[in-house]
Amino acid sequence: MAVLGQIRQRSVFLILVIGMALFAFVISGVFDGNSANSSSSEPIGVVNDEEIELTLYRQLVENTERNYNISTMQAVNTVWDQLTRATIFRQEFERLGIDAGKEQIEMILRQDEQIIQEPRFQNEAGFFDFGIFTNYINQLRIENPQAYANWKMQEENIVGLAKENIYLDLIRSSSGFTELEGKIAYHSQNDKVNLKFVQLPFDEVPDSLFNPTDGEIRAYINSHKNDYKTEASRSVRYVVFPELASAADENQLRGELEKIKSQRVEYNDVSKLTDTIEGLSTTQNITEFVEQHSETPFDSIYKTKGNLASEYADILFDLNPGDVFGPYKDGNQLKVSRFLDRKKGGSIRASHILITYQGASRANSNITRTSEEANTLARELYRKARRNPDDFILLASENSEGPTRTMGGDLGFFQEGMMTEKFFDFCNGSKVGRIGLVETEFGFHVIKVTDKEDVVLTADIVKTIIPSEETSNEVFQKTTQFEMESIREKQLDTVANKYDYEVKFVQRINLLDENLPNLPRQRNFVQWLFEENTKIGDVKRFSITNGGYVVAQLTEITPEGTVNFEEVKPDVIQEILKDEKAEYLLKIHADHQTLSSLASATNKEIETASSVTQENTVLAGAGTEPYIIGTAFALELNQPSALIKGNTGVYMIEVTAKEVADEMESYSAYANALQNEESIRINTSIYEALRSSAEVEDNRQLYY
Repeated sequence: MAVLGQIRQRSVFLILVIGMALFAFVISGVFDGNSANSSSSEPIGVVNDEEIELTLYRQLVENTERNYNISTMQAVNTVWDQLTRATIFRQEFERLGIDAGKEQIEMILRQDEQIIQEPRFQNEAGFFDFGIFTNYINQLRIENPQAYANWKMQEENIVGLAKENIYLDLIRSSSGFTELEGKIAYHSQNDKVNLKFVQLPFDEVPDSLFNPTDGEIRAYINSHKNDYKTEASRSVRYVVFPELASAADENQLRGELEKIKSQRVEYNDVSKLTDTIEGLSTTQNITEFVEQHSETPFDSIYKTKGNLASEYADILFDLNPGDVFGPYKDGNQLKVSRFLDRKKGGSIRASHILITYQGASRANSNITRTSEEANTLARELYRKARRNPDDFILLASENSEGPTRTMGGDLGFFQEGMMTEKFFDFCNGSKVGRIGLVETEFGFHVIKVTDKEDVVLTADIVKTIIPSEETSNEVFQKTTQFEMESIREKQLDTVANKYDYEVKFVQRINLLDENLPNLPRQRNFVQWLFEENTKIGDVKRFSITNGGYVVAQLTEITPEGTVNFEEVKPDVIQEILKDEKAEYLLKIHADHQTLSSLASATNKEIETASSVTQENTVLAGAGTEPYIIGTAFALELNQPSALIKGNTGVYMIEVTAKEVADEMESYSAYANALQNEESIRINTSIYEALRSSAEVEDNRQLYY
C-alpha cells in the first residue's frame, strides 16, 4: 500500500511509494531537496546487460536504513530485492509494450487511506480530488524543482506498479478453469473412503542391517544435485573479548552518586575557602540539578509502579515526598532517585462506546446520522449500560464506532494529556465503576471507569555503568596478547585452551551475512573472511559494535556449488537407508497377500482410517502419506493392495467403504475457487519464473 508519510510533520511533501509493491523504495526527504542524482558508471549489479547504478543504490540503501531503522545489510538486501524485481519487470513490460497512464496512477493513489484522507487533497465535500493533488504536484515544479524531480522518480515507481497490475491481470485472464476441472476439485474434496491398513515403520528396522558406502553416498548426491546446491561460505573460530565494566568501576560510580545525594561542604583549592554544595535531597531547582548531574534530562511524567525499576519498584513507590533512595542498579545503569509527588488515581482505565455523527472529527465518511440522532442513540445505550453494567463490553462490541470496538471498548490506562479534555475530566472526577455520557469533538461517549492507579513523580540521577580507561586498556592488552600468540601458533583453539577462553565455531557464513552468534553487525569481519588474500588459518582482530574485540581464525573455505560431503552425509545416509529399508521390507514380506497375514507375521495391529479425502494427505496414526491415500482411491472395495512404499514405512491397505459425493448442477463455484487460488499463485510464481531466466550479476559484496 502506498504511504503519504509524515505530511503533518514535514514542511514539504513526502511520499513513500507503495510498500506492498516491490517496486517501492521508501525515500526519506524526497521533497527536502537533499536527494542526490545518480551518476556513477560503476554498477553494483547487472540485470540482463542493464547496469544498476551504484549512486542510486546507495541513496536508496541510506534512506531505507533511516526510515525503517534497520541495519545497513538489511537495507542493502531489501533494496537489492526490490531493484532487481523492478528492473526485471520493467524489461518485460518494454518487451511486451505494456504501458500505464493517468487513470492507473489515480487508481493506485486512491488505494492509500493517508493520501485520500489528507485535507489538502480533498474537495469541499471532503473527498479526495485527484485534480487538487495534481495541481499540488504542478506547484512543486515552480516552487521546488528538486522536490518535483524527486516526485517524478516516485511517479515512475507508481507507474511501474500499475504496469505490473496490468501484466498480471493479462496472465490471470488466460488461466481460466472449466466446469470439468471444478468437478474434479469437488470430488477431490468430498469423495471419501474408509480403509484399514498395516504399517511397517522404517524406524523399526535396525540401521545396522545396512552400511552405505561413501561411494553410494556420493552417487546419491550426484543424482540429487538440485537438493544439495550450496552458496559460497566460510567457517570460522573466534573468541570474544567484551569490554565490560568491572566491579571496581561500578563501585567507583556508586561512590560518585553517594556524594551528590546530600548537601556537603568541600574545600576549594582555587578560592582557598570551603564551599557548600547542594545535594539531590536539598536542591530547590530539580530540573537544573538533574541536568547538571544526570545523563538523562528530568522527566516530569508521572509513572505507575509498573514503570519503575522492577527490582526496586515497591521501595520507590512507597517513598514519601523528599525521600532519596539509591544508588540502585537498573539494567546497565546506576540511579539515585528523589521522590517528588504522588497523584491518587492519576492513571485511569476506562472503556467507552463511541457514537459519531456527520461532521465529527475523524468520523468515517459514510456516517450520515446527525448530531441529534447520535445523541438519541448514545442516551439509549447509556440507559442500557446503567441498568446492566456487566453488559458494557457486549454493548461496546456491538455498537461502538471507535477503534477499540473489538476490545469491548477498553482504552487501557491513560493519564492527563493523553485524552481529550472533557473525556479525561469525567474519568478523573469519577469513582471506579461509574458510567456516564460525555460529548467531545469525536462524538458521544458512553464511558465506564474500570480502574485507577496512583502515579508518582521522581527525579532520577542516571549514570551508565561503563568500563573505566584502566579496564578498557586491560581488555585491549589481553586481546592483543591472544591475537599475537594465535598468529604465532596458527592454532586459535590451543591458545584459547591455555587461557581457558571460550571458543565459538560457526559454519556456513555466507557472503552477505553480517550477524554472528553474540556478534551483531560485524560486516567487516565477514568481508575479511571472503577476501582473496585471506587464507585458511589466518587470524585477525576486530572491534565489536557494543564494545570490545573479537579474535577470529578462518578454518574452512567452501566455494560456490561445492557440496560439503561430511556435512550432508548424515542426511544422505537417512535417505539411502529409507530406500534400502523399503526394499528389505518389500522383499521379506512379499509372500503376504492379506492384511491379517501381514499383521500376524509382524505382530502389528490392523489400523483404520475413516472419511479420508484426497485433499487431506495425513493418514491418521501414520503421518503425511499422500501416495498411500492416492492409491486407496484407485483400489476396489475389500481388495488388499500389494505392499506399498510410503514416506514413513511400507504399507498394505484395503478399502472397506467408498462414498462418492452427490453430483451438483454446476461446479462453477469450485472452478472459481481454483481460479482464485491460481491468481494468488501467479502473483509470486510469475516473478520467480522471470527471475530464474534472467542473468543477474551481483556485486554487493564489493561495496558493503
